[in-house]
Amino acid sequence: MPQLQLKPFGSHGKTHEITPASAGWRYVGFSLYRLRAGEKAAELTGANEVILVMVEGKAQITAAGQDWGVLGDRMDVFEKTPPHCLYVPNDSDWSLVAQTDCTVAVCAAPGKSGHGPRKIGPDGITLTQRGEGNNTRFINNIAMEAEDYCDSLLVTEVFTPAGNWSSYPSHRHDEDDYPNITYLEETYYHRINPAQGFALQRVYTEDGSLDEVMAVQDHDVVLVPRGHHPCGAPHGFELYYLNVMAGPLRKWRFQADPAVDFLMPK
Repeated sequence: MPQLQLKPFGSHGKTHEITPASAGWRYVGFSLYRLRAGEKAAELTGANEVILVMVEGKAQITAAGQDWGVLGDRMDVFEKTPPHCLYVPNDSDWSLVAQTDCTVAVCAAPGKSGHGPRKIGPDGITLTQRGEGNNTRFINNIAMEAEDYCDSLLVTEVFTPAGNWSSYPSHRHDEDDYPNITYLEETYYHRINPAQGFALQRVYTEDGSLDEVMAVQDHDVVLVPRGHHPCGAPHGFELYYLNVMAGPLRKWRFQADPAVDFLMPK
């Protein structure tokens, strides 16, 4: 199995490039660009649909034959304001020029045509609380199941306050048995505030055949090919992550770990 915790290549340029082949799965791709003002990036989407997420900063973006202007107004991801994003269909291209220092996530999964390019957010994205007590976190849904302009992609942002848990109670979505559960591969792109800190993520199966606990740092990516995948933010360090999910059916159905099922909302 490929390594689950991936460190960035560096602090500048294209710092992550995850493909189904490199991850050892079939659906999800994820790349990250960290650019200085004036620098450029461009890609072809090929057989994938793509959502560009302006994690931080501003960029002039052209995609699918249209000029989308300058997208982005969140200069620090921990401002928690809704992101500016752009959906780009398969068999298209996109290019951008950084207007400020910026961090741009490229979320990819198989596309099947029929959808046009479109801007996503900040309008229509509302920071929403999920959980309670030390399980409280805050969600910016970018393209979840209710949005019908994607073929495969499910994308969301999560902010976890210091000292809290997230992606918890532990749950899995690794079987194709809808409506009971769906098979969804997933990536977590992590940010930590302050940046010198760490958070914890465990990826494990109930039978113990997979059980990894990782101390994730700022800009790390974690692959979740199967199993449960909770996160914890230590006291003093706030956690952000950007989730990308995809599978054979664009539905998010999961099952809790029986050990913590009593904690699930009823």
